[in-house]
Amino acid sequence: MSPARSTRSPLPMPSFLPGRRMSTVLALVGLGAAMGLPGVCVAQGERTVVLVRHAEKAAEPANDPSLSDEGRVRAEALRTVLADAGVGAVVVSPFNRTRETAAPMLQALGLTPVEVPIGRDLAGHVQSVADAVRAQPPGATVLVVGHSNTIPAIVTALGGPALPDLCDNQYAVLYVLSLPAEGPARLVTASYGATDPPDASCPTMH
Repeated sequence: MSPARSTRSPLPMPSFLPGRRMSTVLALVGLGAAMGLPGVCVAQGERTVVLVRHAEKAAEPANDPSLSDEGRVRAEALRTVLADAGVGAVVVSPFNRTRETAAPMLQALGLTPVEVPIGRDLAGHVQSVADAVRAQPPGATVLVVGHSNTIPAIVTALGGPALPDLCDNQYAVLYVLSLPAEGPARLVTASYGATDPPDASCPTMH
């Protein structure tokens, strides 16, 4: 698949605060098309993939923590943001923090998540998630909830650009990847919920 075209510049990054929904980013994509920017119009029948890292996690247990209080708030914010997105499938890893991040969305939609094992082969997990997304019918909207070191790789595996891993304190980033039947994938980067605290050591937050 051809390299993706990203709308991250010159368009501003949309921020999904409580009460602002997915239609906000669709309006942004439409604005880009009206400005004549390449690769930002939404084609009928293409898959739309929304990718987020799991929400904030508790400190314990270290091997498989649940969400913290802040994480549960963010999980509810994700449900609000995606309320009008037409999500028809949700892909998660086997860990509590991804399943709990997706839980409000799953409950609202009455869906059962597609759980993709990780095991020791991270590259295999990334490819399996990409395959699960591509198995959805044309026109589907899919939510993928993953980890700081898997979400960027999944974007790339689906035909998007190469992205760095998310930093430890990055939870607000939301990627929207459009996958047309033909032609390059298109990426919009946004944020939702509470703003991540600044971190001078994180190159993606400068």
